[in-house]
Amino acid sequence: MLKKKLYNYLIIAVLTVFTGYAQTEVQVKIQDTIKPSSDNFKPLSPARAAFYSAVLPGLGQAFNKKYWKIPIIYGALGSGVYFYHTNNDNYNRARTAYKLRINEKPDEFDGLDGNIYLSNDALISAQKSYKKDRDLSLLVTVGFYLLQIVEASVNAHLLQHNVDNNLSVSPQIIRSDINNKSIVGASINFNF
Repeated sequence: MLKKKLYNYLIIAVLTVFTGYAQTEVQVKIQDTIKPSSDNFKPLSPARAAFYSAVLPGLGQAFNKKYWKIPIIYGALGSGVYFYHTNNDNYNRARTAYKLRINEKPDEFDGLDGNIYLSNDALISAQKSYKKDRDLSLLVTVGFYLLQIVEASVNAHLLQHNVDNNLSVSPQIIRSDINNKSIVGASINFNF
């Protein structure tokens, strides 16, 4: 019984202390140690980089001073244009041959004069395949074009942010002293 009363008095004392501190007002002032300079922040920089990339692919990356990305952009866009042109030429060859075959005129796939022979079904299948590949090449090329515009804008936006060594993540594996197993958890450490 005595232990129960002592336990109740202890709980009341702790709650009284917490309520006593809850009524006081504490003001904390924190000064920012990293002061942004006004010359690094350009609010229209992402829009300008996106506009430059839309006008001429790679120009936004040059605006961001990321010159190494320009050959990659032109390689990707050039590959897309090359495959579009190749598939379009092959599609037109198969289409012309099929039209000539329907009109009973000689074509380049009729098997005469050393030409290879393709049946009408093969010419129809070739047309479908080349048209599908041509359309896919166009879609991929437009996708690369839009991607380089978005990349220039995002890169210009991220260049304005502070990337300091104090803003780093260093994961650690913590082992328990009792059973030598790793402990799962997360912690956030602030270094000032």
